[in-house]
Amino acid sequence: MADDPEEGMLSWDETVFRDEHVFEIDYVPEVFQHRESQLQTLQYALRPAVRGNRPLNVMVRGPPGTGKTTAVQKLFGELGGQRGVRTVRVNCQVDSTRYAVFSRVFESIFEYEPPASGISFKKLFGQVADHLVEEEEVLVVALDDVNYLFYENEASDALYSLLRAHEAHPGAKVGVIAISSDLDLDVIESLDGRVQSVFRPEEAYFNRYGHDELRDILAQRVKVGFREGAVPSDVLNQVTSVTVNAGDVRVGIDLLRRAGLHAESRASKTVESEDVEAMSEEARHIHLARRIDGLNDTERSLLRVIVDHDGKRAGDVYEAFSDETGLGYTRYTEIVNKLDQLELIDADYEQLEGRGRSRTLRLAYDADAVRERL
Repeated sequence: MADDPEEGMLSWDETVFRDEHVFEIDYVPEVFQHRESQLQTLQYALRPAVRGNRPLNVMVRGPPGTGKTTAVQKLFGELGGQRGVRTVRVNCQVDSTRYAVFSRVFESIFEYEPPASGISFKKLFGQVADHLVEEEEVLVVALDDVNYLFYENEASDALYSLLRAHEAHPGAKVGVIAISSDLDLDVIESLDGRVQSVFRPEEAYFNRYGHDELRDILAQRVKVGFREGAVPSDVLNQVTSVTVNAGDVRVGIDLLRRAGLHAESRASKTVESEDVEAMSEEARHIHLARRIDGLNDTERSLLRVIVDHDGKRAGDVYEAFSDETGLGYTRYTEIVNKLDQLELIDADYEQLEGRGRSRTLRLAYDADAVRERL
């Protein structure tokens, strides 16, 4: 019947998915393909921790969506069952100060958050280090998206405190895995000399996946996450092509999930080309959504102002931003630089006739797409 409210929908117990969690951001695949050498580097560096010794530090670099976080999570999953080894992954996009990093470590160890105020960093640090010594635990901290610590000028202090913990607390054993997706950032050269001398990491580079590698990875997700026959080969090829163009496997994984949900909305038990086409644009903006999610309120305010003043000179944008927030030019410049480093905007210098050089601020994405995600 035309007015049947259930027409055009699958019943509650019908779905194209076998396990939808396979397409979530925190899913760690049992089969992790095409990263054997990188995993070997990580295993080599962390092996001393299993024997109760301080592990080697590791610098993990590579473009977004190349398996860096998944590799570390997979290894941490294996280490989690080892007695005397404590692993903590810190999302520096969220926890972007030294205090926030140690608060996350504290929470992992003691299973409750430290007070938001009223406790000094020295005391927080001391409680963490004393626990490691008393329990004879080796701590391995993964600073995921460590580039955000650099954007906030917190990286050297955070790493210094972690790597020199044994000086103030003899017996404390800490290793660091620094993960960066910012290929323009030279992590080692950007650190203070006092940190460079103790960091000295092993390096694991995660290059972009090739076409066949991406198809292998997506095919494995389809096999585990969808019901048999729900995603035909030609549709998988279509998703692979979109993923290759994006250069990020997460785009393809997200697109598979969205296309599956779109197929269900059509009451179809098979994902078809039209579902992929309908969801491709949304999946391509996965970077934009995640970068905006990591901004604080002040940074979001500036991005909103730039949306309304796209292509204007930095001075003009500052006037609008200052009227809205009352913040000074120094803080404004810091946020502009951060948005530029995150590739949310392009802050290019231009020569103005008779007026020297001035920066022009342009959005790196479509204004409507940015506005929608703000």
